[in-house]
This record gives sequence, structure tokens and C-alpha cells, in this order.
Amino acid sequence: MLIKRESYLDTIRPYYDVDLIKVITGIRRCGKSIILQTIKDEIIQNGINGDHVIYINLEDIDFEYIKTATDLNKEVKSRIVDDKKYYIFLDEIQYVKNFEKALASFRATLNVSVFVTGSNSTLLSGELASLLTGRTVEFEIMPFSFLEMKEYFEKNNRSFSDDSIYDYIKWGGFPMRFDFNREADIRRYLITLYEGIIKKDIVKKNSRFDKKTFVEISLYILANAGREFSVENVINYYKSNNNKSITRQTINNYLDKMQKAYLLHAVKKFNIAGKAALKANEKYYAVDMGLRIINTNTVNFEDTFFLENIIYNELLIRGYTVFTGKTYKGEVDFVAILNGKKCFIQVSYLLASQSTIEREFSAFAPISDSSPKYVLSLDKIDMSRNGIAHINIVDFLLHRRDLVVS
Repeated sequence: MLIKRESYLDTIRPYYDVDLIKVITGIRRCGKSIILQTIKDEIIQNGINGDHVIYINLEDIDFEYIKTATDLNKEVKSRIVDDKKYYIFLDEIQYVKNFEKALASFRATLNVSVFVTGSNSTLLSGELASLLTGRTVEFEIMPFSFLEMKEYFEKNNRSFSDDSIYDYIKWGGFPMRFDFNREADIRRYLITLYEGIIKKDIVKKNSRFDKKTFVEISLYILANAGREFSVENVINYYKSNNNKSITRQTINNYLDKMQKAYLLHAVKKFNIAGKAALKANEKYYAVDMGLRIINTNTVNFEDTFFLENIIYNELLIRGYTVFTGKTYKGEVDFVAILNGKKCFIQVSYLLASQSTIEREFSAFAPISDSSPKYVLSLDKIDMSRNGIAHINIVDFLLHRRDLVVS
């Protein structure tokens, strides 16, 4: 049984009847189509006649004749028979050539509310995108959060506990991976999913990218997500494994493609003393944990970068703008900003020794800013001290404890 992804729906609902094209984006198989169908069902439940709801899945072979903006325009207009408002849902719109022309025409000439999904951030960035400038609003969907995993398990009568966090750290939250119980099957599914993303969104027929090289580099970048990024490290890794060189430009091109396919999010540094974001992308975080380990055999649960990645994704889902923090003496893991207010966050696996406790809490010492400061770890005992709050990561992910910003 499916779950109702309320955190996203609550954000999208105010736009149901707004005269903007609602663009629902995100990595493939994260659940965009289900959210689109849920919105359609809600609109009908709210009293809209089903005859005034047009739903077209452009991956469905039944609609393979819709190849161009002209085809799409003809299909939609053939279903409109009166002047009342229609709700148009177009799933995987990128399969239609020059689709922007059709969307712009619908908005300009028809009484409609339009919703579309797509799996690549270049969806509205081409030359034709100028037709839609200022006429769209975008919502990025991500794989299941840990709370959504809990909701899914409970709805399907499956066992769930706080210790399920270790399964989530290892295999992530792609909805369909929960159809499998054996680790070998989960890994096979994730590998197949990743290969599909590469084929459909990155290494296309006329692409100059070498698939083998891209896969090797991209999996290395994903496996090291959260660490301070260095092009030189990637170059050295590739050379040591292949005995040949790769250029900085090629790596930057790969990073760009990975971000556009929603495999990665880039994170900039925030100068805490200067209260300003810095230009360079210092770190990259994977959109899902499962993609981090599909080319490895085990996960080191003490690797804080896995937990950092989960916290980063959770903050994005909750609407925060997130930076890494730069102080005059070092760094804090995150500066999380919401509605112009902020807090500072350190992430640790376990505060198992006095030296670890001192390291994590003292990271805030150079910060004179009075905004709230948090250390997040898997410890179940509250270790708050000196005005710095300690929160158990599972409690945070399951919304038992929340952050305060000021």
C-alpha cells in the first residue's frame, strides 16, 4: 500500500488553482508520478468533475504518438469541450519535443491549471524556456525520508523500530527498493536503476560521454559524498585505477550532469563571521544513500559522512537552505536557514569518548552568533551542555524533536 507524502502535498496544495505551471521534478523512481496521481485524486475529491481532468503519462505506450508540442496541443485541446476550468497532468513531459511551446499555449489560451513532471533539471533551461520565464513554480521530490519509510512499513504491516535507521543508512529510501528483502536483490535493483538514469538522462545516443568512464567517476564521487571535494583527488583516483589521465573539464562536466539528473546536490560554504555565502561548491551530497554503496560491499556505520548526508537531505525536505559553515578556526557541518532565521549543526555517529564530545561541541566555540546550536548523534542519552542542544538523530528524523532557528 502507498503512503500519502503529506510533506510535499502540503507545499504544493496552495498552488492547485494558481496561474503557474506546477513543475514536479526529482530523480527517477523517487515517486513523482504517485504524487501527481495523488494531486489528481485530491482535486476530484474536492468536487472537480473527472471529465475536466486530463492525465497523460508520456512514458505510456498508449501515448507514444505524442512526440511534439503540436501533437500534445492537439491531444489536449481535443478533450476540452467547454469554458470551465480544466486540470492538466503531464507525466514525464521531457519526452515531448519543444513541449514548452504547448505549455505556454495552454496557459495563454485556455482556462487550465497545469501540472508536469520531469526527471532532469534541464527541463526548463533550454532556449524555449524563455517562453515560460516567471510562469512556473518547481517542487523537487526526493526518495523516502526515514519518517516516510516508517509510515510505509506501518501501513504495510512490516516491522519497524529505531534500529531500522541502519537499514536506511545502508540502502536509502527509493520506494521500490522496499519491495525486496534480500540485500542482493536490493543491490541489483539499485544498480539497474542507476544504469537507467545514466542511459536516459546522461549518456544519450548522441552524447560524447564515455559511459564506462562516467560510471567509474560518478560512483567514486557518490561514495565520497560529504567529504570536501577535490578535483585533484578524482584525477588521482582515476589515474591510479586506469593508468591514464582525465581532465578537470571532464570531471566538471560529469558533476554538472550528475546534478542535472538529481544524483547530487552541491553545497556552498557560509562565512559565519561575514554572514555571507561563498561562491565555490565545497561539498556534494548524494540524493539517496543507496546510490553511495552500490559499488561497495559494506558500509562503515561510523562514517559520519553517511549520517551528514541523511541530515542534509532531511533539511532540504523540510525546506531549509543549507550551507557548510566556515569559522576563522575551522568548520561546522551545517548552517541551516529557514525563513531568514538560522541554526548551526554538528553531526556525529556516537559521542563515545570525551575527546569526541569535546571535538563536536567545541566546533561552535569560534561562533559569536547567538543562533541555536545543535549536536546530532545516535546516542540516546541527552548530552546537551553549555547552551548547545544534543538531539538523537532518530528522534530528529522521526519528528520527535525539532530544530529552533533564530
